[in-house]
Amino acid sequence: MWMETIDVTAPYHFERILERLTSDPLNVIDLDNRSISLPLRNKDQEPSIVLVKAIGTIEQPVFQVSGEKEADKDDLLKEVKRIFQWETNLLPVMEHFKLSNLAAIFEEHAGTPLVLDFNLYHCLVKCMIHQQLNLSFAHKLTARFVQTFGEQKDGVWFYPLPESIAGLDYSQLRELQFSMRKAEYVIDTSRMIAGGELRLEELPSLSDEEIMEKLVKIRGIGPWTVQNVLLFGLGRPNLFPLADIGIQNALKKHFGLEKKPTKEEMLEWSKEWHPFLSYASLYLWRSIE
Repeated sequence: MWMETIDVTAPYHFERILERLTSDPLNVIDLDNRSISLPLRNKDQEPSIVLVKAIGTIEQPVFQVSGEKEADKDDLLKEVKRIFQWETNLLPVMEHFKLSNLAAIFEEHAGTPLVLDFNLYHCLVKCMIHQQLNLSFAHKLTARFVQTFGEQKDGVWFYPLPESIAGLDYSQLRELQFSMRKAEYVIDTSRMIAGGELRLEELPSLSDEEIMEKLVKIRGIGPWTVQNVLLFGLGRPNLFPLADIGIQNALKKHFGLEKKPTKEEMLEWSKEWHPFLSYASLYLWRSIE
């Protein structure tokens, strides 16, 4: 066993993170204990549970991180810091939006960081499953997928590896209520990753535009999916998914509109949100959750 105490720059509202993460039934969260059990993998792709527990406050954020094998400590700590964006200072973001047209939302949800999915394959598959589905059924379908083909360790579910999904027949996903197209998209993309045709580990070194160009060529991956991968897989700070219904509804509510805003209106409002569009997106989602 290993344990490390990490200090994070304030403000940092961990309770808001946990509340948001409880919407996914696969996440193992203890709200009373202010903790989450992360299903991570070590460099050999072996499953390893890392417990992240808040022991500080919003204005003095401190975390206790513990794991299993000492040999995995450095790699897994790096992953935890990446997922929870502990090395990103939120103060410049908060200052940027103080005088913006989203000032009220940012004041209400101050200190809410952008939290990433637990690994890039996990993020890509989840985004593909969630395409064109209501959120409740999307979570159910994703849970079925993971609980059928992933692995469980001490009550924590781990997403399957691409190699496992690459070997499936489309009918095996159809049995879980996947549409035929969605089954093809998930399995075919997993085969590309397992075969080395798509190398996810190369994506962090590419620009947003290069990643968009690369991924939209793959059948079943459109701009909405790529934007979500950039946002929740890679933590890119300046993403604003114009076609996202949740963001449209949040803007309709925030600006007191009778109908959803037009693309032109969204582009005009968002001019003053650069270079932190991703935070505008996150806080708009938060405002209607």
